[in-house]
Amino acid sequence: MNVQPLVPDRADVTPPSPAGGDGAAFGRLIDAAGAILGSANAAERAFVQQRGGLAEMVVERARADIALQVAAATAQRVTAGVQTLLGMQI
Repeated sequence: MNVQPLVPDRADVTPPSPAGGDGAAFGRLIDAAGAILGSANAAERAFVQQRGGLAEMVVERARADIALQVAAATAQRVTAGVQTLLGMQI
């Protein structure tokens, strides 16, 4: 079997680079979720030390929960996509 690489027929189309593709976007998503979790922890510490309000703490924790849900859903979809690709018979 001989497989030819896909070559775009337009000159302005460049293939995605492995370093700056979707993997980098997923890494940025995880970094953002980590930053939001850090913000939620800071808001909880501020509330415990009586320097922050209850509403601020609850809002930050809700933001962190949503960020974790988005990251988990993204990871599930990526895993499903990879499993589909690995399951294809070429």
